[in-house]
Amino acid sequence: MTDIRNKHRHGKAAGVLAAAAVLLGAAGCGTGTSPGSTAFEYRGYAPAQHALADMRDKVLSKGPHGESATPADDVALTAREIAKVKGAKATAAIVMHYTGDDWTSAQIKGLRAEFARLGIRVIAVTDAGSDPGKQVSDLETIAARKPDIIVSIPTDGVATAGAYKAVARQGIRLVFMDNVPNGMQAGRDYVSAVSADNYGNGVVAAHLMADALGGEGTVGAVYHQASFFVTAQRFQGFKDTIKRDYPKIRIVEQKGIVGPDLAGDAQSAANAMLLKHPDLDGIWGVWDVPTEGILAAARSMDRDNLAVTTEDLGKNVAIAMAKKSIVRGLGAQRPYDQGVTEARLAAYSLIGKKAPPYVALGALPVTHDNLFDSWRRVYHEQPPAEVRKSYRR
Repeated sequence: MTDIRNKHRHGKAAGVLAAAAVLLGAAGCGTGTSPGSTAFEYRGYAPAQHALADMRDKVLSKGPHGESATPADDVALTAREIAKVKGAKATAAIVMHYTGDDWTSAQIKGLRAEFARLGIRVIAVTDAGSDPGKQVSDLETIAARKPDIIVSIPTDGVATAGAYKAVARQGIRLVFMDNVPNGMQAGRDYVSAVSADNYGNGVVAAHLMADALGGEGTVGAVYHQASFFVTAQRFQGFKDTIKRDYPKIRIVEQKGIVGPDLAGDAQSAANAMLLKHPDLDGIWGVWDVPTEGILAAARSMDRDNLAVTTEDLGKNVAIAMAKKSIVRGLGAQRPYDQGVTEARLAAYSLIGKKAPPYVALGALPVTHDNLFDSWRRVYHEQPPAEVRKSYRR
């Protein structure tokens, strides 16, 4: 949250509320209405704005085994160490849970860029299509090619655990994105795990929801029902914050989704919520792809006045924010930087450098007002033309 300073904590001259108003927006952020709907307007809520300001530069998440997070900025290689890595002439494979969205594309770009800088050749990138069985097959196929490194995000920490343990026994170095298979330990079975501050992103989404609703109302939550550590952290962060900080906001409905049709499943869940609770004020979505289904449900019911918050700065939710339509804000990861960090930790293992067990990158609150700057920070590139053209002042 680059534009906010906490007056009390940091001693800046400008007050928190003035800074927060720049980031979060004030009244007048309504959308164009559909027949029979009421356009949404931010009500604004000072406690939520203070809380968001106070989160700056903090990581709230713990690792899969309760580890404190090492900042990603601490993961670095000297010129001499890079020369040793290049001399190893190592190979790497990237084994994904699925691909094709903005988050996975940015992860892979970051990994490829840093592996190229370090002289590590990428021999394969796989897509499991959210199917644990397919990912097990992918791991077996890749392991047969004997890469030095595999960077991967398990589709399911239980169902894929045996396959990852088999890879580790072959001496292939494993670095995990976000999720760690059950029964595996850093330093013994894998090098390190790298994640966004997923609990913190859930907290951010809760504060943004409270700000959008003026601190009171009823909301639903669409969560990820798979055995997936980081999405569970997001949901817990959202629930804990609403319960602890906003007694006038009630979570009246919770529905889990598994996939593989995450957007379709989320649309069905949101439809059910809105039918059961026609006066529902908001819905939280566990990340941007399911949230696209929530948006479809809201639009089909002419609910332009619904407040939606989520995690991950995908293109479609960015377009909704740019239009001041339904999505009120989100907690963003930094997937490109996460990929760079994963590649560096993999390089640590090639030269015997001790790696921290858990590394995290702080949550980034994103709203209409800091959307373009946030996109550049998250993806290391300009916002897509569709997002720029959709922007309403």
